[in-house]
Amino acid sequence: MAFQIINSIISWFLKKRKHQMELFLKYPNDVQEELLFRLLRTARNTEYGKENDFSSIKTYKDFTDKVSIQKYESFEPLIERCRKGEQNIFWPTPIKWFAKSSGTTNAKSKFIPVSDEALEYCHMKAGKDMLCLYINNNPETQLFTGKGLKLGGSSEVYKDNNSYFGDLSAIITENLPFWADFSSAPSQEVALMSEWETKMEAIIDETINEDITSLVGVPSWMLVLLHRVLERTGKNNILEVWPNLEVYFHGGVNFNPYREQYKKIIPKADFQYYETYNASEGFFAIQDMNGSKELLLMLDYGIFYEFIPMSEYRGENSNAIPLSKVKKGIDYALIITTNGGLWRYMIGDTIRFTSLDPYRIKITGRTRHYINVFGEELNIENVEDALNLTCEKTDSIIKEYTVGPIFMEGKNNGGHEWIIEFAKVPESINYFTEILDNSLKAINSDYEAKRYNNMTLALPKIHIAKEGLFYEWLKKKGKLGGQHKVPRLSNKRDFVEELLKL
Repeated sequence: MAFQIINSIISWFLKKRKHQMELFLKYPNDVQEELLFRLLRTARNTEYGKENDFSSIKTYKDFTDKVSIQKYESFEPLIERCRKGEQNIFWPTPIKWFAKSSGTTNAKSKFIPVSDEALEYCHMKAGKDMLCLYINNNPETQLFTGKGLKLGGSSEVYKDNNSYFGDLSAIITENLPFWADFSSAPSQEVALMSEWETKMEAIIDETINEDITSLVGVPSWMLVLLHRVLERTGKNNILEVWPNLEVYFHGGVNFNPYREQYKKIIPKADFQYYETYNASEGFFAIQDMNGSKELLLMLDYGIFYEFIPMSEYRGENSNAIPLSKVKKGIDYALIITTNGGLWRYMIGDTIRFTSLDPYRIKITGRTRHYINVFGEELNIENVEDALNLTCEKTDSIIKEYTVGPIFMEGKNNGGHEWIIEFAKVPESINYFTEILDNSLKAINSDYEAKRYNNMTLALPKIHIAKEGLFYEWLKKKGKLGGQHKVPRLSNKRDFVEELLKL
């Protein structure tokens, strides 16, 4: 009875936020414009604000004329100074937290500044909104009669000079209110453990006898955890362990390659999947409808958005447009200005608008994650769609994969080399290859043109990876858990060569 009362109280409290969302849903462009000028006013007396003459900026055009688009590399010297203790460089309030982000498998880490404002009004607020939207769509939820299992990054928080750095999830865990431990698992102590495999066992120890009602985490790593739960318990599916499980909040990687595996491990017809879109730099969008594959762009988290049409993408020399100018069905590179002190920052993601009222998006890939060695312009969305079609036709399931180029040598054509780890291997890899090739041709006309009569591109070359190959590879690199991801597409052969050696 007590749990039911708690569930009702928390649900009522979270539902109230929906009324505040109505403002940006009704006046999206006004909210964004007002936000931009608030950020400029707040930071006008910082070093960066003075250098770029924030005080004189009166229009969006003034903003684009005076402030340049930039990648992490060009902003890094200012961040490094801030990490060493200097303040008021690009944001006026003291910044002591830095989210360490290494992207996919880049050796060089990024340190993203996380101000108190970004922590409270972006990341923390988004966590509440995620629950708010789910509860409003599912009024009969019993979410808070049990606990939410959160699988965050494997990094501890480290001190360096007078600043702290770590995985974003570790920073958020460090700053959660004391009562958060009552509604979530594992405990803060276990959540911040750095050694991934020890941490996995500790999470299972703490949660196996709990009433888990929700899951939160990156699909690839959550799947590893759930399989280990089944190994430990000897159960056939996760509902036999946690019968009241009702929703999985996921983000970080494309969910499509994992969808069938989750359906198998959580065999519940009305089980809900809710996608989120966040990064170390900010929290951007949340699925706002049951069963949807679109995400609502959240416009009041202290982030001003701009967009570069990918057809006109020239890196830092591109021309961006504001939210009011976007169109449906076009791929855009995302540019953000934030309450963490990032100004016209290229996050490296590409999105596409599926709706303009309200503004809903889908993530289409990364500005760097594509293969275009031979003019084939193959992006992650093409590949994911083709793989889904191929798996359906060949009754196979993919766990992980990566693709790299085969460069032309002498009279030999170029091509694409795939390493695929299957959860269910197709009967014939030759048939799988043929279907995949035909699917890519149907989806991407540039690929089709390059494949014509094998003139430029040969048939894809596919290797069936041994079980656990990608896990072993990430472990060797010290990149188990959290936000670490297997790179899907690359214009270089580095990843493919490393994996072939294993």
